[in-house]
Amino acid sequence: PVLEANLALRRRYFSHEIESMLAAQSNLANCLGNLGQYDQARVLNREIYAAFVASLGVSHEGTIRTGGNYAITMKKVGLWNEAKSLLRDQLLPAARQTLGPDHDHTLDLNRNLAAALMNNPEHTCDEELEAETIMQGVVQRR
Repeated sequence: PVLEANLALRRRYFSHEIESMLAAQSNLANCLGNLGQYDQARVLNREIYAAFVASLGVSHEGTIRTGGNYAITMKKVGLWNEAKSLLRDQLLPAARQTLGPDHDHTLDLNRNLAAALMNNPEHTCDEELEAETIMQGVVQRR
């Protein structure tokens, strides 16, 4: 309730401050996820990610971070292929180009991609090998 009230106040008085609004929404989505309300968190994270893309572009650090949150909630509800696609095709290329391959967010996205590959109950041997290769790269960079 407190975060929802915070968000309502920000919408009313600070709607012109896009990043502030999106940060408040992101806090609410994270709390929903922590409470196990993954479907609600996923829907809100999708809205936040779309707003970041529209207002700040795909290569903005905030967009990359919120896209990672969106991918995590997709994994939580079993949308493995969608999470893999978002991570592999959109977020990782943007993170590597904007933040660099050694940045914490880039490494976290790699780790999340490996988890999406491995934790999918229908993963293939090729996906298992890909996940292992990705994690070896993350360990070497950290």
